Parts: sequence; structure tokens; C-alpha cells
Amino acid sequence: MELQEIADGLWRWTAQHPEWDAEEDGDWDREVGCVLYAAADATVLIDPLVVPQDDDAAWGPLDRVVQERGLPVVVLTTIEWHSRSRDAAVRRYGARDVRGDDGLPAGVVAQPFPAAAETMYWLPAVATLVPGDRLLNPEGRGLQPSPPSWTGLMPRPLSAPELASVLRPLLDLPAERVLVSHGPPVLTGGREALARAIADHAG
Repeated sequence: MELQEIADGLWRWTAQHPEWDAEEDGDWDREVGCVLYAAADATVLIDPLVVPQDDDAAWGPLDRVVQERGLPVVVLTTIEWHSRSRDAAVRRYGARDVRGDDGLPAGVVAQPFPAAAETMYWLPAVATLVPGDRLLNPEGRGLQPSPPSWTGLMPRPLSAPELASVLRPLLDLPAERVLVSHGPPVLTGGREALARAIADHAG
């Protein structure tokens, strides 16, 4: 694992999803993104995936940050099936498993979208939005809402225009960065990228 420093106190890393299957999962890339954030009162892991999960060396970069900070660890999950290495991280660090917006660390703001079965996380100190599956950047071609085939656990399937409408409140955020799980991160002009994604799919 290699931690990429995105901003002061903010890192991203990628890992190959061990359950990925080329035939069944060809509409998303095997390499997925994860986030580490140094909140004032906790070290925060968002949708962490560590591969192989039972290899101490694989956890090394995270261990070093956790040990250096000496603060409690909190694990956040954006969408239900992003369990990934969540439980292993909770065990390893004695971490709190926080889902939704209850008991969040300082400087982490939940952006819940019940109709899309996802909670994104907004990190205002670093002007960064961390979505799960409802925003993608396929092959770096630009942000877009997830396709209808990714309906998963939505209360009901949403068309692309409907999902774009659901995500419109994100335009109220002064986002500079959008650290997607699927595709390269957007590191500058995040709000403009969000606006284009929503406008292009609004119907």
C-alpha cells in the first residue's frame, strides 16, 4: 500500500478489490480508492480496503499514521457494501465503527442521501468530498452519477436524471476535491466538476 498525500492531513490509497470478477464486475475497475483523514480528535478511515487483510506489512502505512497521531480511530462507511476491511480495521485499532451521521469526529460532516442509499462525507477543512458509489470518475473522463445498473440497495431504482437531482445539494459545498472510490480523484475544481456531472445527467 502507498499513501498518496492529497493535502495536509489527508491521504488516499488504492487497493485491488479481492472479490472483483472480470465477467460479473466489468463495469467497474478492480482498483478502488480509500481515504485517511487526520481529524482533530481522531484518525479517520473512510471505506478502507487493505489487501491482503491478514498481512501486517500491508497495514504498515496506516499503522504508522495511527501510531504517530496517538488518537482514537474512527471507521466510516459510505454505502452498505463497502464493508471492505472495515471490521478488520475496527479490530486492529480498537476503532469506532460509525455509520451515517451519529458520533462523527470533529471536522467531518455527513451528507446523507437516503434515496440513493449512501452517505458521503464532507471534510470542510480540506474542501474535500468523499463519495462512495454514487459519483464515479471512469477512466478520468469526468465525474458522473452511477449508472442505473448500480441501483443496489436503493429504496427504488433511480434513473440518471433522478439521481442527478438527488445529488444537487452537493453544489452548496465549496468542494475543491472529490475523492471518488471508482476512478481517479478530482484534485482541483471539484465543485465545477460536480456541477458538470449534475447538469450533464439532469435530463
